[in-house]
Amino acid sequence: MAAGRARTLGLATRGTTAPNRLRRVDRWIVGTQAARLRAAASPLVVDLGYGSSPVTTVELYQRLSRLRPDVRVVGLEIDRDRVAAAAPAARPPGLVFARGGFELAGLRPVLVRAMNVLRQYEEAAVAPAWAALLERIAPGGLLVEGTCDEIGRRACWFAVDRPPEASSEVPGAPGGPVGTPRPRRQGRTLTLAAHLPSLARPSELAERLPKSLIAHNVPGEDVHTLLAAFDDAWRRGAPRAVFGPRQRWTAAVESLRADGWPVRGTRPRWRLGEVTFAWPPVRADADVTVTAPGGRGGHDG
Repeated sequence: MAAGRARTLGLATRGTTAPNRLRRVDRWIVGTQAARLRAAASPLVVDLGYGSSPVTTVELYQRLSRLRPDVRVVGLEIDRDRVAAAAPAARPPGLVFARGGFELAGLRPVLVRAMNVLRQYEEAAVAPAWAALLERIAPGGLLVEGTCDEIGRRACWFAVDRPPEASSEVPGAPGGPVGTPRPRRQGRTLTLAAHLPSLARPSELAERLPKSLIAHNVPGEDVHTLLAAFDDAWRRGAPRAVFGPRQRWTAAVESLRADGWPVRGTRPRWRLGEVTFAWPPVRADADVTVTAPGGRGGHDG
């Protein structure tokens, strides 16, 4: 990551965007993070790297304002020309645009959406970028980072919690005397989402994996094992295709869960063509320990 004259961290992206490109991730945010946003004392959300047009930031604001009418969405871009071009779309104080990068322009948001940003970096830059963002997100906040295709039919993203500040509410914390503050463990999930009528098999989503995973889609790696298992479950669910692709996808997800994969959520979300996994994927039949953003696990699938 490069620091500019104003200590703006990051590099300008290609800027490709389109209306509704991020509708799947926005739907997931609205559907699964409503409680987080409603509980926030200051419902500030940052859309990082919105690109050559502010349209997806405007859409994010419209969708979130239905949950919290007082939500504030800030679109951040490193490119000054893009910030200037977005100004007419601003609706202050709820929706504004500013120059900024991984330093988040000094803001402390409860949620950061960073889609199609790290895709253009080297894999080695992912962990430092996550660290920089999580350091600046408000305690108890969330980072949503991933990739989608040009029209939003295929999307994959990580959701990474920033734990609340350590508290002394839990006495006798491991590693210290009674009363030692114990920080909560960071939570992380991976979500796969697709337009089901155009999906031939789940592994087609591999092209849109987050940057930290895409090079790991090779035998022996967790993400490769997951996608192979998903394809197998998809094949086994073929008889359900007569009832439509939603039924087939749901059957495949249920099969994965029955096989021990850490599937989150319930059928209503699966019917939308999405599925969320705890990540790293600690299988019910295996002991896996992974610490890096795209790290490899120890199960043999």
